Amino acid sequence: MKIKYKIALYYTLSAAFLLIAFAVLAYYFSGQSRRAEYLDRLEYRARSIGSVIIENDQVQIGLLRKLDKTTFQDLYRESILVYSDSYELLYTNLLDTAVRTPRQLLEHIREHKQYNHNDSGGETVGIYYREGNMSVLVLVSSFDKYGFQNLQNLSRILLIELAAAVVLLVGIGYFFARKMMQPIDRLVDQADQINANNLQNTRVAVKGKDEIAQLGANFNTMLQRLSHSFDLQKSFVSNASHELRTPLASIISQLQVTLAKNRSGEEYQAVLQSVLEDAEGLSDLTNGLLQLAQSELNRQEFVFTPVRIDELLWDTGELVREKRKAGGKVDIQFLREPEQDTLLTCNGNESLLKVLFINLADNACKFSPDHTARISIDFDAKHILVRVQNQGEGIPASEADKIFEPFYRGSNALQTRGHGLGLSICKKIVQLHEGELQLEATVEGTTMLVKLPHEQGT
Repeated sequence: MKIKYKIALYYTLSAAFLLIAFAVLAYYFSGQSRRAEYLDRLEYRARSIGSVIIENDQVQIGLLRKLDKTTFQDLYRESILVYSDSYELLYTNLLDTAVRTPRQLLEHIREHKQYNHNDSGGETVGIYYREGNMSVLVLVSSFDKYGFQNLQNLSRILLIELAAAVVLLVGIGYFFARKMMQPIDRLVDQADQINANNLQNTRVAVKGKDEIAQLGANFNTMLQRLSHSFDLQKSFVSNASHELRTPLASIISQLQVTLAKNRSGEEYQAVLQSVLEDAEGLSDLTNGLLQLAQSELNRQEFVFTPVRIDELLWDTGELVREKRKAGGKVDIQFLREPEQDTLLTCNGNESLLKVLFINLADNACKFSPDHTARISIDFDAKHILVRVQNQGEGIPASEADKIFEPFYRGSNALQTRGHGLGLSICKKIVQLHEGELQLEATVEGTTMLVKLPHEQGT
């Protein structure tokens, strides 16, 4: 079922329920008012009979019979019963009907002075009337013919009004639901026309300041992000295919040339060494691509635990030295001693953080003339501060904003082996940990500042 039909249905049902509830209450209170009013009328009639039948401490049956014939006959199916204190029937207007009133009822009226009852035959009121030394029990019964006719008329009117109201509510509900859903229908139609070919230039129209307009604005924001992601994906695929093609082409061409004729052992060894270097470069590129893809995942897809950054950096230093063999050195120093371990503890993913610091330290070793990465550890009120510095040529200021893009290589790094993935991976890993990676300007070389939130600052 479409939303506009659901809105119209729920609106009609809720409004109809309220109208029915009000109609039932109106009928109920009208019935209670009719009953109370008619019982008051019967009680007044009974007291009038009592005042007529007792006069000068005597029971005047003749006077009551005469008055009954002339003035009391205005109630529908009225019955009058008058009993003495000894429960003897003194008077009744039911001349052709045998009258039997339970003694328990008469005793109840005498004891409680008043009685009223209603059933399908009508209402009955009984009173104990005393004047001077005389007392009688008077019961008056009647059927409120006109009162019930008025209730029946009221019920018919209410039913007709409810039926008409439900029909109107269905029409009004559908009209307003359709009116409310028109912006969403337009949004659906516009979104249906968006595809991969026009994603970059097509946006849905946003009008007003209501929730639907906010939905449209959020949808446009999502389209912008998707467009950016597709652009990054296209760029990534293009760059990755180009970077993978180069070492593979080099390996294939070297092997083809080598196999073209017989060569000496020294020549084969030189070719194999060259192929090995290309294969190692291809392995580094593949690992970089996998790390970059992993860093693109959401934070919720990783397990985060407390990690001591100083201990991780010591392990990282050993790994970098093993990777670069004799050509790498990592110098780690504390700028000040922490009073608590939490100042150097980050809630993070240890594997990703290890990739982060290995890449930064390896880059520092690669671009330093003495192949040394200088790492300093510090902290402030909220962050762990790790600076990784090399003594190389330095990154030009005009390229500072581009070095974190995948496959981008600075002009000072073109002669150095690499693929331009390391800093991009590092940036994304730091962002996953809700930290910052910054390039600091120094007199010589390059310094990368990593800011990670520590446990005490979170």
